[in-house]
Amino acid sequence: MSWMSRLVERRILQAQARGQLQGLAGEGEPLPDRTGDAFVGAAEAAGFRIMAEAGALPEEISLKKQVLACKARLASLTDPAERKTAMAELADLQMRQAIAEEARRRFLSF
Repeated sequence: MSWMSRLVERRILQAQARGQLQGLAGEGEPLPDRTGDAFVGAAEAAGFRIMAEAGALPEEISLKKQVLACKARLASLTDPAERKTAMAELADLQMRQAIAEEARRRFLSF
């Protein structure tokens, strides 16, 4: 264990002993599902979380939610005409999401 890890561990134990880690927001609740964070960098994931907590979502995240909702709706449809319409809507949403993601990547690469 490095000296930094030992220092951090000691500080955590001190805070626990003083009761400073009790009553924090989210205590006793399961961790939020952040499986989508695996596909973006740590800094971007943190930025997205901060924006989400403030109620400001980037377009690509909003589109991602719409894609998931559209997929769920598509899975429940049985009528071929309705499925075809839903599939076209899903393709449009996925294309718009890819464009938004590419725009962010290009913007951040400069």
